[in-house]
Parts: sequence; structure tokens; C-alpha cells
Amino acid sequence: MEEKILEFIRNVVKEANANGVVVGLSGGIDSSTTAFLCVKALGKDKVLGLILPEKATRKEDIEDAKKVAEMLGIKYYIIDITDVLKAFGLYTPTKEFEKIPDGNLKARVRMCVLYYYANKYNYLVAGTANKSEIYVGYGTKYGDLACDFMPIAHLFKTEVRELAKKLGVPKEIIEKPPSAGLWEGQTDEGELGVSYEILDKILKLYEEGKKEEEIAKELSVDLQIVKRIFDLIKKNEHKRKLPAKIE
Repeated sequence: MEEKILEFIRNVVKEANANGVVVGLSGGIDSSTTAFLCVKALGKDKVLGLILPEKATRKEDIEDAKKVAEMLGIKYYIIDITDVLKAFGLYTPTKEFEKIPDGNLKARVRMCVLYYYANKYNYLVAGTANKSEIYVGYGTKYGDLACDFMPIAHLFKTEVRELAKKLGVPKEIIEKPPSAGLWEGQTDEGELGVSYEILDKILKLYEEGKKEEEIAKELSVDLQIVKRIFDLIKKNEHKRKLPAKIE
């Protein structure tokens, strides 16, 4: 699994005639694993880490992101995007926080910064989404889902965890509750209403063509949970496709 990903990264960068890659470091397992893979594939001098906090970002996430960059020996910048968000009207006295549009804006502003540095240095932007997130639409269109290549998009979240352990990603990052960090107290599993262990089992059976009722029975999971996952897959199909056009 690992060697296939490393070869993939090398080939993508070579074919694009790029000088290296830029990775947005959130302090979470996916971006950390992606950074470890990119350094292993290309060398530390060809990987740039960007840590892009804002007002609601937890200090521990910034410290975890810094820890990864320093462990890997890569160059990194910390760029606070709070003022950019304020220019859009966030964090103003008259603006009430709206989770979906405001959270998505944060992801899109971060991607703008990533592409700025990618353009500046002739780098490619490494995506950090995993297969589980992509299936259920847990990502922002033209935000964290915008990238030049996706080295772990074929791996379920539980598979990313196993790979992270093998690569030497810090234990505290691997075991930290997954979160996009878009608002206080937000966690992936809290929003999804199911653990990644159960989600991945559901998704694997979905790929086998199993029906909702079959999956619920086989996994001893409430049918409503399985139906919710199926609904998310269908609802977010547009995120897995190119924009619609007239053929």
C-alpha cells in the first residue's frame, strides 16, 4: 500500500514538471499522514507545510501541526486567516455564525492560500481527504476537496489510521477525535452520528452492493443509521463529479 502511494506521488509531481508539493497542516491525522507520505516520496526539501489557523482554531491543533512539520524537517509557514474571514463579514458584532456557509468559507479561504504558494513555487497542492469522507461528502467543494492530487483518497479512515501508525505519525494525533476544526466543539463523528469504524464497515458493504437492510442486519447496526449513510452518499454525489455541463 505505502510504496504504491509513494510512487504515485513521485509520478504526479514528475509529470506536472513541478518543483514539489504544498500540504495544509491541520494537526489532524489525514494531513499529517499526507505530509509524511510526501516527504518520504520526495524528500523534505520538496514539501512545504502551511498551517492556517483562525480565531476558532484550537491551540493544540496548531501545536500538533507544528510538531509534524518539525518532525519531518520541512519548511512551514503559519498564516492566520482571521482578518480575511472578517473581510467577508465573519466575526463581526452583527453577524451570527452559520455553521455550513461560514465553515465552508474557512475551507475555501485556506485553499486560496495553498494555491497562492503552489503558484509561487511551482508546487502541486496535495489533497488530504480520505475515502470515507469523500463518500459521505464530508468536505468542502473548492475548499479542502480542491487539490492537484489525492494520495490517500483510496483509503478508508480506518486504513489511514493503520498507515499513520506505520509511518510514525505521533500517537496523540492518531488518537485525537477527528475534526475539521470549523467551529468550537465540532467533531467528524459527532456530525456523522456514527464512529469511523462502523462507517467504514457500512461503506465496504455498500461497495459490495449490499442493501440497507442487509447491512444493518449483518453489522447489528440501527437501520436508520445505515439509511442516513446511504442518503449522505447520494446527496453528496455532486462533490465526486465534475461540474454538470451540456454534452
